[in-house]
Amino acid sequence: MRIHLPESANDFARPSADAILELLINYKTIAVVGLSSNPMRPSFGVTEYLQEMGYRIIPVNPNETEVLGEKSYARLEDVPERVDIVNVFRRTEEVPPVVESAIRVGAKVVWMQSGIANEEAAEKARTAGLTVIEDACILVEHRRIRRNL
Repeated sequence: MRIHLPESANDFARPSADAILELLINYKTIAVVGLSSNPMRPSFGVTEYLQEMGYRIIPVNPNETEVLGEKSYARLEDVPERVDIVNVFRRTEEVPPVVESAIRVGAKVVWMQSGIANEEAAEKARTAGLTVIEDACILVEHRRIRRNL
């Protein structure tokens, strides 16, 4: 797992439990890009968990109309409310346009799920002032620090 901090002197820092804890306490609205309504998909299980933990979930997938009782939007730019975290369930090569959208909508964090990392997109987001987490499951990290929430 890597975390990129905005406007930091270091390009990469080992994420601390405190940094992750701060993100998960302060940011409660999560747009999930690539969220599937198929309960067998990892995106569904992770998002269902986050919803159960009290996070506001916004599905972003042009192939879905509703997931987990929430209206799905084709693009981040279509979401009619503020987004704090953009949680990405897309292939690595599909991350750059998601990051560009996250910047446009004023998101605070781009979180790339386990197995997803794109250094160029991460640097672009960091330069724009976003915190970026790569190759980490938000569910796993939430469970790890849940005792502090």
